[in-house]
Amino acid sequence: MTTDHLGQRQPIHRTKGDQARQLTTEAIQKLAQALEAGKSDTLTAFLTAVARFHHYSFGNVMLIAAQRPDATHVAGFNAWRKLGRYVKKGEKGIVIIAPVPLRRDTNTTAADDETRDTGMRFKAAYVFDVSQTDGEPLPQLTRVTGDPGDYATRVKNLINSRGIALDYAEDLDGADGQSAGGRITVRLGLPPAEEFSVLVHEFAHEMLHHTSEQRPPKTVRETEAEAVAFIVSEGVGLTTGTAAADYIQLYRGDVDTLTASLERIRETAVTILAALLPTNTQEVRIHADRSA
Repeated sequence: MTTDHLGQRQPIHRTKGDQARQLTTEAIQKLAQALEAGKSDTLTAFLTAVARFHHYSFGNVMLIAAQRPDATHVAGFNAWRKLGRYVKKGEKGIVIIAPVPLRRDTNTTAADDETRDTGMRFKAAYVFDVSQTDGEPLPQLTRVTGDPGDYATRVKNLINSRGIALDYAEDLDGADGQSAGGRITVRLGLPPAEEFSVLVHEFAHEMLHHTSEQRPPKTVRETEAEAVAFIVSEGVGLTTGTAAADYIQLYRGDVDTLTASLERIRETAVTILAALLPTNTQEVRIHADRSA
């Protein structure tokens, strides 16, 4: 507030650019603090669970798909038990081929070693999809929540105004969105808040990483895009929790990565926010816990 010549308090009239810069500064500080705090409990639990899922060979992937096309997460009987889940009674296992190392005969001589096969054997093994199990829910990463309201339409219009095509698809090989230089594709069925965040993330990729300049490493690209999505999502009043920090750390990003790209992130976020904020609004939606 300011005072006029009569001593009356008057509101400060800020431009959308001023509002966008303020929101960006606050959000960057909040994200930096989250990254400095290290991995959240949610991320740690998620990574622990992921570590229990094997990376299968192409042949085994094809075997799994042939027997259970809708499989999403598969693991052996004991692996599921370690995750607090158990295979339902009567469920039929999915057959895969598992390697078994041959044990060396301790009585062999050096000459025998030159001729004896000490390679691998293969046997049939069984795995089960998560849908065939019950028990503790699998850890999930934090998601952006809330209601983006009119901002969802505004960000789509902004993307279109830049000449970028926007498509939707049933499946994106496990991703929620993709940026292909002039085209953004988003997975169908995302909740409104997540869809908004994904749109901004992919839009940031379009603005930052599809130019004639040399592309930075993937860790940097994902840190920049997710930081922009975090700032804009916070700016329109969505609840982000640890979603952005968890995502960045999944790609091995940290506060140093964020700091190194600070100006690129800030400039991009301010540009998007300034375009989204209502023209006739003097105040923007700010969470009560923004300073926490």
